[in-house]
Amino acid sequence: MATTRALATTTATAARTTARWTTPVRRAPNIGACQSRALHYSQRTRTALAPAALARTNQPKAAALASSSSRWRRAAAYSTSTPGNGEGNDTKIWDFEGITNLIQDPKHKIVIVDVREPNELQDTGKIPGAINIPIKTAPDSFHISEDEFEDRFGYPRPPKDAEIAVYCRSGVRSRAAAELAKNAGWTNVGEYPGSWLDWAAKGGKVER
Repeated sequence: MATTRALATTTATAARTTARWTTPVRRAPNIGACQSRALHYSQRTRTALAPAALARTNQPKAAALASSSSRWRRAAAYSTSTPGNGEGNDTKIWDFEGITNLIQDPKHKIVIVDVREPNELQDTGKIPGAINIPIKTAPDSFHISEDEFEDRFGYPRPPKDAEIAVYCRSGVRSRAAAELAKNAGWTNVGEYPGSWLDWAAKGGKVER
């Protein structure tokens, strides 16, 4: 009887020992694979979040541009007073004769502003002495600082107390530019409704 119990005990002990030795060993995680999955997840996360982050970054600039564009559209519908030689109610209105007399006066201090695009000036030339402020592609030009203006265009911004006379190709952009200038603080603003088409048709002098 004692021999039988001892045999049973020995058998059970052997079985437990065998079970411990035969239990599968849990392998250590593959560090390289974990790092690869983590990198992949990080890249996916950055890709997903990038548009939102970029949108947040560009919000101030987009808002400023949208505001300037909105003002440009409103100004495009602005109506002017009757053409003459620089006399008007809200905005001074210049005609061909007035601009001609102006550029012939060496003492005049009025700043003539061509608001067409640079490629248009290259094709046709401009009214002598005019500076170029392209209102379509740079509608914020009257609202930026003096330093930024000079960095952008390469010449000083007209002082806000200076008298300016704006023109474009056919008078639409000049109306917008006059309104933008007044909104930005210029108080002595004039426009040439006939603009370049009238100037060229009547044989006005051209500077290239």
